[in-house]
Amino acid sequence: MSGSLFNQSLFDLRGRVAVVVGGTTGLGRAIALGLAAHGADVVATARRAEQVETMAGEIEALGRRTLRVTSDVGDRGSVRGLHDAVIATFGKVDILVNAAGITFKKPVLELEEADWQRVMETNLTGTLRACQIFGATMVAAGYGRIVNIASLSTFVSFHEVAAYSASKAAVGSLTRSLAVELATKGVNVNAIAPGIFPTPRGEELLMRTPMGRFGREEEVAGAAVFLASEAASFVTGQIVAVDGGFLASGVNR
Repeated sequence: MSGSLFNQSLFDLRGRVAVVVGGTTGLGRAIALGLAAHGADVVATARRAEQVETMAGEIEALGRRTLRVTSDVGDRGSVRGLHDAVIATFGKVDILVNAAGITFKKPVLELEEADWQRVMETNLTGTLRACQIFGATMVAAGYGRIVNIASLSTFVSFHEVAAYSASKAAVGSLTRSLAVELATKGVNVNAIAPGIFPTPRGEELLMRTPMGRFGREEEVAGAAVFLASEAASFVTGQIVAVDGGFLASGVNR
């Protein structure tokens, strides 16, 4: 086995073009900056123009190219417009990260169908739209990396977030199905399941994390860089938990 295989070039994203949907805040923002820091040109998009503008400035400050394009995963035409703008400017797309998502807390028996549909439309169908539109271009090029954002609730239940949990379980299933379908097309499809991060609800779940601390955004970004890079060329259909041992503990209460 050649030692030349084990070098930093495996994680070098220079020359790659990445799109991060939902990439202007939270974990999406951290992932976008992580990809840019490793050399990729990154288009971080969301619905709010001011957030897109701010994020574009941060990416350019890292010496990378970007675009200022808003998008709404609830609108297929909007996702198509994002895709077309990226192709018109860069001529290709190598990496897609689906980080847009919403949630709310409500008992299942009180859950309104409209709220259920709103969560599914963003978290699941929005991810499907982006995978279809960008994935087709990747297949035509014979290369691509798709990284979806799943959740610990892809695997275990949490109190009063049934819509979110169901949507993320479905994202996990979609990820595996698409990975199998595209395995011979040069396109790898994986997901990240982030652990517990500093949020109001995070405090009550922290005690269930064996490492005994919150996750850091850059730790999820590191997983995304790995899955987007040549280091993960033989990795597809996986849901990588970045959770400080949460799932390994087997605790679900």
